[in-house]
Amino acid sequence: MTDHLDAATAGPVRDLHAFIAGLPKAELHVHHVGSASPRIVSELAARHPDSKVPTDPEALADYFTFTDFAHFIEVYLSVVDLIRTPEDVRLLTYEVARELARQQVRYAELTITPFSSTRRGIDERAFMDAIEDARKAAETEFGTVLRWCFDIPGEAGLESAEETARLATDDRLRPEGLVSFGLGGPEIGVPRPQFKPYFDRAIAAGLHSVPHAGETTGPETVWDALNELGAERIGHGTSSARDPELLRHLAEQRIALEVCPTSNIATRAVTTLDEHPIKEFTRAGVLVTINSDDPPMFGTDLNNEYAVAARLLGLDEQGLAGLAKNAVEASFMDAAGKKRLADEIDTYTASWLAS
Repeated sequence: MTDHLDAATAGPVRDLHAFIAGLPKAELHVHHVGSASPRIVSELAARHPDSKVPTDPEALADYFTFTDFAHFIEVYLSVVDLIRTPEDVRLLTYEVARELARQQVRYAELTITPFSSTRRGIDERAFMDAIEDARKAAETEFGTVLRWCFDIPGEAGLESAEETARLATDDRLRPEGLVSFGLGGPEIGVPRPQFKPYFDRAIAAGLHSVPHAGETTGPETVWDALNELGAERIGHGTSSARDPELLRHLAEQRIALEVCPTSNIATRAVTTLDEHPIKEFTRAGVLVTINSDDPPMFGTDLNNEYAVAARLLGLDEQGLAGLAKNAVEASFMDAAGKKRLADEIDTYTASWLAS
């Protein structure tokens, strides 16, 4: 994995790497297919040799170098095309959980785009069974709790919204681990308000609303997500920093931003890390959570994102523990689960500082 801190990182921040590695965490913005490691992508590419995705893990580093957000979507969809059977789905899901557990992630809300699989011919019941089987195995074997966010791929239009809403709200299909409903893909040319009927259905069925917004468009997209889609958290929300009234609203309502620093650089949503608006978010009192988005594609992982945040915000161990507890607060865990993980974070931090 690339160490994005390198020469820009001062000694005191580098000393935090060991603390971060052991810090119990929750992750709220991480994509299912986008979490496929080079090993898994190469294995899937070898299974499906008609794909243009390289089978050599080292060649994937070049393949995962993006010129802009549109290019990222193009590459992302080529990896999506490798997921063609229920066995592929199960393998990917289980291995993502293994990687999360390695980073001491106790709880993760994994964004899944079922339309991308069902439109490629995977039986919808078999798809649900595959992710649920992997979820249960991961919790038993790794201790990592997975929950699902079903995500509309915005570039696929209203057909995908209808299909995703149906899969998310049909009691005969809806998986036990499903907690939320989202919207991803490109924002430019894909206005949020058109998806309101589908979010209304999902919310009526008891799901939480967590659309992407304001990543590659302005703060008006975030307002649309809030006002039209009932957003309870915002995926990215990068441009929110340009609207003081929006920042005040997010802070007052405790609407969390799912911040993914390295992702924003890789997709050119932000030019450099030093220009990342995370500092403006925290100064405004916005509830900020740290996430990895599509980690292998961006040469990162959640531990690295915490290290990036430590540098950008000048955080010590207590500050990093606070970020970890932000994710617990913003999660859709039940109250007992939130207390248990928050207490574990406090115990770990106190033990570390006392050693």
